[in-house]
Amino acid sequence: MSYRKLEIWQLARDLTIDVHKMAMQLPKFEMYEEASQIRRSMKSVRSNIVEGYGRRRYTNDYIRFIIYALSSNDETIDHLEILYETDSLKDRGLYENLHERLQRLGIKINNFLQVLEKSNKNF
Repeated sequence: MSYRKLEIWQLARDLTIDVHKMAMQLPKFEMYEEASQIRRSMKSVRSNIVEGYGRRRYTNDYIRFIIYALSSNDETIDHLEILYETDSLKDRGLYENLHERLQRLGIKINNFLQVLEKSNKNF
């Protein structure tokens, strides 16, 4: 199996693309501030899922990287909220769509993490 078959990676991939596109439409003054931060934190979600999967033989490492992915997802939500609250992101529909999808991804990552932690305790 490949990490590409993981639902959490697929959701993170789609969100990475959409967050990137959203960030590129923000006002110029945000390009090196929140726009840069939100792109990096979203890419970190995806990358940590991949890196954790690469270390799946070492369950504690796998768990740690999935925790990093969850933390980066939370960070991305916070950046999105900052952009919306400061009116840098004015499109309410886009904000709500991304926010809901990020929250759903966070739930799925957390569920995945719980399965990994439970299986680790069985050894």
